[in-house]
Amino acid sequence: MNENTHRGLLPAGLADILPPEAEHEARVTERLMASFSKYGYERVKPPLVEFEDILLSGSGAATSTQTFRMMDPISQRMLGVRADMTLQIARIASTRLSDVARPIRLSYAGQVLRVKGSDLRPKRQFGQIGAELIGSNSPQADAEVVLMAAEALTELGVPNLSVDLGLPTLVPAICEALNIDQSTDGASLKTALNQKDAPAIASLGENLGGRANELFSGLLNCVGPADNALKALHKIDLPEEAAGELEKLSAVIACLRERSPDLTITIDPVETRGYEYHTGVTFTFFALDVRGEIGRGGRYLADDANGDSRGGSSDETATGVSLFIDSILRALPEPAPQKRVYVATASAEVAQNLRLEGWAVVEQFAADTPADDPLESAKNAACTHLWDGSEVIPVTDT
Repeated sequence: MNENTHRGLLPAGLADILPPEAEHEARVTERLMASFSKYGYERVKPPLVEFEDILLSGSGAATSTQTFRMMDPISQRMLGVRADMTLQIARIASTRLSDVARPIRLSYAGQVLRVKGSDLRPKRQFGQIGAELIGSNSPQADAEVVLMAAEALTELGVPNLSVDLGLPTLVPAICEALNIDQSTDGASLKTALNQKDAPAIASLGENLGGRANELFSGLLNCVGPADNALKALHKIDLPEEAAGELEKLSAVIACLRERSPDLTITIDPVETRGYEYHTGVTFTFFALDVRGEIGRGGRYLADDANGDSRGGSSDETATGVSLFIDSILRALPEPAPQKRVYVATASAEVAQNLRLEGWAVVEQFAADTPADDPLESAKNAACTHLWDGSEVIPVTDT
């Protein structure tokens, strides 16, 4: 292995992003942030690294197995590299912005780093773009975040966008009503429900009782398009607390239908994977021909996200969305080449005027040896056009 090859090696799950992909990613990121800004979301920028005990406190514990750790040589305290930005925004809202009137709307964009990739996302470092609406318990808040993200993705050109709504509080509410121990039978039940394993549910039902078997088997039949799934859910005789959770989902869907009747909505009332700290309606975005999710979010307790150490109200609720830039880019068509013009022999004034007209200008420096074939030089510089001394002409392959 030669020296140059060795220097190009990177750890598994990490990669350099080269032209033109890096520019495309930056433009897509800024377009998403601009879309959030139109809804009144203000941008914040948390640090890449925080004290471990703060970063992983409260609901942050859900990211502990994915968090890189290191010792801070200055404070001699352990640090964590963020694996998710959502809980950082909750910390900012409840500390730096604790005196700002609620609800507060915040947006963010940045890189996250995880210990391991997954089958659907082998990358360990990727861009996360999101928004959090903190301090409102209204179903309209949940609907706003869903519709804002859907609108931003649609404007980008993401094809056949759909949103899958979940209710991770529903199964725990049923388990509590039926006195099912969630640390034993409940764990097996959760796995079977996440995997949509009807035989496993039936087998567990033999131990949990006929009422449990009836309820959980019925829930498996309520996965699918929102209108039909919601009707089926309302036909199930749910315990009182579980029925209350279902009404929250119904209210959010009503808001979505009122404001965006054409949005494709599905429901999965038993999915809990990845929603360990959520306390209400959740949502996942999918796109045609893209494996895995392109974004997700839902309702959670913003104060619980960082434990009790940072003060403030103990029950401030929030809802938010995180979009994953690598998945979004896979959903989009290849971008058109940037208009780049190669200027071999011209004054600085000509080059500057071309820039003012919107061109990206690549100049040949006066000290460089003039090229025998300016057209070939333009191609080598990845330019789409050439200044021929009097006008801009397209670069062709002939």
